[in-house]
Amino acid sequence: MMVEDYSRRDIVIMTTDYQTALDYIFNYVDYERRRAVPYDEEAWDLDRTRRALRMLGNPQQQFKVVHVAGSKGKGSSAANIESVLRASGLRTGFYTSPHLHTFRERIRIDGNLLEPAQMVNLLDQCRPVIEAIPGITTFEIITVLAFLHFARQGVEWAVLEVGLGGRLDSTNVVTPAVSVITPISHEHSALLGDTLAAIAFEKAGIIKKGVPVVCAPQDPEVLLVFQQVAAQQDSSLVLVGLDWRWRSITDDLGGQSFSVFGPHPAEPGAEPVTIRSLYTPLLGRHQLINATVAVATCWELMQQGVEISEPALREGLSTVYWPGRLEVLDPPGDAGPAVVVDSAHNEASTALLFHALGRYLPGRPLVVLFGASGDKDAAAMLERFAPHTSKLVLTRSRHPRAADPEQLAAAARAYLAAESIFVTCDVAEGLNCALQVASPASTVCATGSLFVVADSREAWLARYPGAFPPWDWAYQAEPPDPDWQVSQSPASRVQ
Repeated sequence: MMVEDYSRRDIVIMTTDYQTALDYIFNYVDYERRRAVPYDEEAWDLDRTRRALRMLGNPQQQFKVVHVAGSKGKGSSAANIESVLRASGLRTGFYTSPHLHTFRERIRIDGNLLEPAQMVNLLDQCRPVIEAIPGITTFEIITVLAFLHFARQGVEWAVLEVGLGGRLDSTNVVTPAVSVITPISHEHSALLGDTLAAIAFEKAGIIKKGVPVVCAPQDPEVLLVFQQVAAQQDSSLVLVGLDWRWRSITDDLGGQSFSVFGPHPAEPGAEPVTIRSLYTPLLGRHQLINATVAVATCWELMQQGVEISEPALREGLSTVYWPGRLEVLDPPGDAGPAVVVDSAHNEASTALLFHALGRYLPGRPLVVLFGASGDKDAAAMLERFAPHTSKLVLTRSRHPRAADPEQLAAAARAYLAAESIFVTCDVAEGLNCALQVASPASTVCATGSLFVVADSREAWLARYPGAFPPWDWAYQAEPPDPDWQVSQSPASRVQ
């Protein structure tokens, strides 16, 4: 069958501006904003993405790919990998989701956000294709736009973060040089399955025939699935924690230094790989796993002939910018509490967060500003951090899937006294409430979802203009989602 090529057609349809382009894209079926989504090959049909890309001349074949899936740490690992490739002098594309402050974060080249005019032009080029494919979804459209942009801009290497799952994710139309799977935990159980093995099977869908897989430490039942799929696909499985190990050297609010130890080279008598005194600005021992995953991935790329020097590896890891992950907005001081934001969104990541807070800010009363997406197990997260919490301020982000804070309060009463719980109608008000009830010796931590973190950072910037470096994405924050509707009631103590 002849497939018409739209890749070089002159497009006469013109989108008037960036916001109109966004409105157009998000007017399609958007699984990021829907609570009840069928998870099957009809709803998540990769053929729609493949067809769109064919009509555009298969732009995804014009650059090489590292494909990253997982439950925890996939964004951080992907950011580390992209930063190292960029430090190596390669032209990089980075595709990630969801965004923190601006849609433009999702599609980056050499670390730079997608320009509004580029977004408009991309959409103008792709609209005939989009409108020729029945059932195409928002995420599929964004993926196609990203791949076309990368090809048009001469990207050499693209690091692609899976949106959800892996097997049926629209990014899973590429054949990468390396597949990467970060730690797996319970998430999106209604879609991916209610066992770790079921979730692992969906993540393992990114494993391609003969393509090496770098795998973070996993529970035994998860690792068994990956071993079986890798064997079926004749793919080598590189295990961080076994083939690659790490050792912490120093660890404080300024960052972490660590050493990485790799496998023995194939040459007889050769010494094992050892890279000492690396540095990452990202906090938390779990970030050492993510950084080691990045090192192992880059090593696999080097075996394929990619030129990545040790100085480039060091530079990439030390300069990675990935805000909102155990980020200290205000360090402890005499004038007020320490303020931390973290995107922990399930029980496992919540456990890592509070372990890290105990390490970096020990012995400080904890005031938690918490909001969650409606499809998350908020009760499990509340139970996990209740023993560490002196005051709990419940809120909701501006995201359409945000859970009602009154419902969160009902769940929280099982773990905390009513006089310790507050309810607020939005994150800015919640942050004000948390700072009011905190003592100077306290730590205020905003967490529960990436969207709570984004709203907290924007509220912090409104309080303290210039609080972030000039390149921070908070300065590019976009208006609230028009679908977000909550009553503007004042904060109230839950009785």
